[in-house]
Amino acid sequence: MIDALYSREILRRTTQLQHLGRLDRPQASADRVAKLCGSTIHVELSLSGDTVCDFAMEIEACALGQAAAAILSQAVIGATAAEIRDSRDSLRRLLKGEDVVFPERFQDLSILSAVRDYPPRHASTLLSLEATCDAINTIENRNAVA
Repeated sequence: MIDALYSREILRRTTQLQHLGRLDRPQASADRVAKLCGSTIHVELSLSGDTVCDFAMEIEACALGQAAAAILSQAVIGATAAEIRDSRDSLRRLLKGEDVVFPERFQDLSILSAVRDYPPRHASTLLSLEATCDAINTIENRNAVA
């Protein structure tokens, strides 16, 4: 199990987290917890139109959660809300064993395909994308009311 899940590429990604910390004036934030393993993430972001223009996160997660968060962190600035949602939905389908195509900027999420055989690890793998979508939803809902 360990070799299949924690490939050299996944472990390498855990060292590539970007945008760590907090923003001075985020438009929204979101928190997520993977209850089974206790992985946590706090995401803050701002949008310009429907595009992420500022992003920060604090994460305490297993290698899978960190790898997914690192891939997100490297591509999130400049990504549209639709690209992020498509990536989350594609990762969900990948973990269910479906063939998927990720939006170009998030193609590296495909390295997480081995996780599909380990359902208890799905929540931590999805953590960063789920939290980012939650924060985007908060901004969009606030804008819809205004």
